[in-house]
Amino acid sequence: TYERIPHNEKRPAILIFPGGGYAYCSSREAEPIAHEFIAHGYNAFVFDYSVNGAAVYPTQLIEASLAMKFLRDNAEKLRIDPERIFTIGFSAGGHLAAMLGTMWHKNFIYDATDMPYGYNKPTGMILCYPVITSDKKYAHEDSFRKLLGSDRLSDDSARKSVSIERNVTKKTVPAFIWHTRADGGVNVMNSLLLADALSKKNIPYELHIYPEGGHGMGLCQKNFGSDNAYNHDWIRCAEHWMRSFDK
Repeated sequence: TYERIPHNEKRPAILIFPGGGYAYCSSREAEPIAHEFIAHGYNAFVFDYSVNGAAVYPTQLIEASLAMKFLRDNAEKLRIDPERIFTIGFSAGGHLAAMLGTMWHKNFIYDATDMPYGYNKPTGMILCYPVITSDKKYAHEDSFRKLLGSDRLSDDSARKSVSIERNVTKKTVPAFIWHTRADGGVNVMNSLLLADALSKKNIPYELHIYPEGGHGMGLCQKNFGSDNAYNHDWIRCAEHWMRSFDK
């Protein structure tokens, strides 16, 4: 129980969006990530969003907003600081985290939910080898097919509406991004395009491009992704970035 963990008072929180191409939520980017961040002083929560055609956009963004609402509504019970709730997303989960971080202010979210403006806004977002762009040159097409549905996949307007780099504004939250140059699943240009968009809007971000490693590396450990020494420090770097938000 919470009473047995006195040091658990008012810890910052992290909401985890596993990857899986919007087809499933990857288990190795769920609880293992939560356990790692709990050990680093965060209360961690895994979010299983709608996948595999159970719903299409904007349902997932509304669900993510409601997950943030749940954390803030229950901040006292969950022993979290409502002013320091970060998101972390992997691959397609990174796309959903980035949608929330760039589109939290959209009117359709508040039309569909009962929450004050900004109640769903994360403190910052950590994006791990994220799906970002719907530009066909670099897009992870399977993710957008599941997110939009096959009937809207060829709709240019629909594709642009979920292309993260096109949604970056002055309202976008700060970002920590990491990717690998050799990623064969989601092209590294996804992260570079986002960094460029953030730069143009003067949104704070930290970007790490590692020279080696494939897609879906998770914790960069043999049991939970890939064992690659180049990438082992991403959690330490992300934690240092999050601590910069401490009051």
